[in-house]
Amino acid sequence: MNLFPMIQPRSAQRAAELPVPVEVKWDYKTDTPVWRYGLPVTVTGAEAVLVWAWKALHVPRYRYEIYTWDYGNECEALIGQQYTDELKRAEAIRYVKECLLVNPYIEDVGDIEVEFADGLLSIRCRLTTIYGEVTVDV
Repeated sequence: MNLFPMIQPRSAQRAAELPVPVEVKWDYKTDTPVWRYGLPVTVTGAEAVLVWAWKALHVPRYRYEIYTWDYGNECEALIGQQYTDELKRAEAIRYVKECLLVNPYIEDVGDIEVEFADGLLSIRCRLTTIYGEVTVDV
């Protein structure tokens, strides 16, 4: 006999497996897709997650209607602000984490290095993905 028959614990449901990510291979130096024989080259797994992260860090959040509001970063909000260097770094690190952790393939973002030089923001960080670790340098 059950004391509360209408309240039953739900059995633990196994999370649906994520499909293998596929992205167009990217040439980070020229900021263009890689083509072979007239077709774009595709990559999967950790390299596809790296391409996604690199692109997401280059897209300003909320600017383009083609992207959801979860995609991109908000680092442009730091432009023209009279923040201290420490606060700018802290905010940039927060923006980077918020940008990248929306991806279900990325488990952690660590070792974030932020540098402001001549009006340019440079970011380097380690991504722990479900496929292993990769480093993104933007």
